[in-house]
Amino acid sequence: MKWYLKVVTTNYANFSGRARRQEYWMFYLFHIIFIFVLAFLGGMLSTESNSGFAFIPIGIYFLATIVPYLSVSVRRLHDTGKSGWYYLLTLIPYVGGIIMIVLMAQNGDEGTNKYGLDPKNPDLGNEIDAIGKPLQEED
Repeated sequence: MKWYLKVVTTNYANFSGRARRQEYWMFYLFHIIFIFVLAFLGGMLSTESNSGFAFIPIGIYFLATIVPYLSVSVRRLHDTGKSGWYYLLTLIPYVGGIIMIVLMAQNGDEGTNKYGLDPKNPDLGNEIDAIGKPLQEED
């Protein structure tokens, strides 16, 4: 849940930098869970009241989370060394979604790439300067 809250609150519209696989997939997991819960509740309410107004909350949720979803997806692509424009591959029917799953499941680039520091080990900074130096241990 902390990954979901991190994306929605502190990185709401942050399209620069990199996002780890864990950050992306944990956000995606909770995003899908919330959509299913809202759809289930909307379905229950619409059968009792025979109106389509019960699905308004899912629309509001979708509109509120479209920017964080896009930003974490772009940052995940950055982690693999790809431009955020690769997200447009999702517009290709059937194949685009499969390509995106493969890209999002790949390991990120080790060390710094052109999009920023490695989110798994941001303390190293420039890895050329860190060669031969021991890692700092936490107390």
